[in-house]
Amino acid sequence: MRDSSGLSRRAALGLAAAVPLAAATASTAYATTVVGGARLARPGVQTSGASGLPKRLTARSWLVADHTTGEVLASYNAHLRLPPASTLKMLFADAVLKKFERTETYKVVDADLADVPAGSSLVGVKPGITYTVEQLWQGVFLRSGNDAVHVLSHMNGGVPATVAEMQALARDLQALDTHVVSPDGFDHKGQLSSAYDLTLFARHGLADAAFRGYCSTKTADFPAGGKKTFQIQNTDRLLTGAWGVRPYEGLIGVKNGYTSHAGNTFTGAATRDGRTLLVTVMHPKSGGSGVYEETAQLLDWGFGKGAHAEPVGALVEPLSAGGASAAPSHKAARAAAGAPARAEAGDSDGAPWGLVGGAGVAAALLAGGALALRNRRRRSAEEPAAEEPAAEAEGRRRRR
Repeated sequence: MRDSSGLSRRAALGLAAAVPLAAATASTAYATTVVGGARLARPGVQTSGASGLPKRLTARSWLVADHTTGEVLASYNAHLRLPPASTLKMLFADAVLKKFERTETYKVVDADLADVPAGSSLVGVKPGITYTVEQLWQGVFLRSGNDAVHVLSHMNGGVPATVAEMQALARDLQALDTHVVSPDGFDHKGQLSSAYDLTLFARHGLADAAFRGYCSTKTADFPAGGKKTFQIQNTDRLLTGAWGVRPYEGLIGVKNGYTSHAGNTFTGAATRDGRTLLVTVMHPKSGGSGVYEETAQLLDWGFGKGAHAEPVGALVEPLSAGGASAAPSHKAARAAAGAPARAEAGDSDGAPWGLVGGAGVAAALLAGGALALRNRRRRSAEEPAAEEPAAEAEGRRRRR
């Protein structure tokens, strides 16, 4: 497997001149900036005014929120920082999707694919073939194709520049648990996010019609060269019903992810009776379709007994949209989090490096004050492993 440290070094060197790096040492696996409310900084289940939560949830972190109001109805370890796998592609789409018209065309060259990590999930992008931007985004959303991500990143000015934009947007969205190392979500040391942040990314993305359309698309025809195409199918089993998973009524999307190091991650959105809920589930113990089953259980609760729940927190608004900056003191954050939580074995390096790009975002962050982050720095004993292996790939290609 390719050493992921090369990409990290290139990204850091490419950003050094324009993007300051800020670090803070820490003693727990939880962010202490109380983004979204004090209860969300606490470990364990947080809920109020409603009973009947699913009893067999195994995920290390999860969150249920109302898409329209932003109210968090229930959560479990909402700010626990974990490897996000391909759910990080939601942030990639948030940052890049509006940059190019969907009808714009691009001829792929070898250099566009040279930095795709070995073992990545691929849609089948080939040098010498001309693709529309729409086709590349279909490759990202449906097949979680890292090859499509890297082509779009090179169109956007390169991988380091795209990483900087993603990190800047994460800061603006107040997704302070997120550290971006690569745009594709592949396992890299220190690449982290949280159930809270992933839900922010989904909510932001779903406000855009193109994002919403791509994440809800079940199948598409993808270029194979010449006039030939092959069909690709969305890997979101809760959307398609693949691998024996029952399609969820009213599901919109949004993005799933898997690596053998990170485990399964998923953020889903569904609408019933005019109400839209967001659910993020990270790293359930059960493999295979477990992440979809637990998501469905939480959606069922949200549409049922959760309808009477009192909010335990909120999805904050972006700084650029007038959202209030959430940057409490160490003392306040500590009180909200309670006793320091012990980092679990296998946690990745939690150093809160902040790659901040763009004068506007930097000014907003300075105005909001310094960010007080505390995370345990810990090396993982496990090497990064392949993302979404072929054995897990849904939707057989049909040559035409």
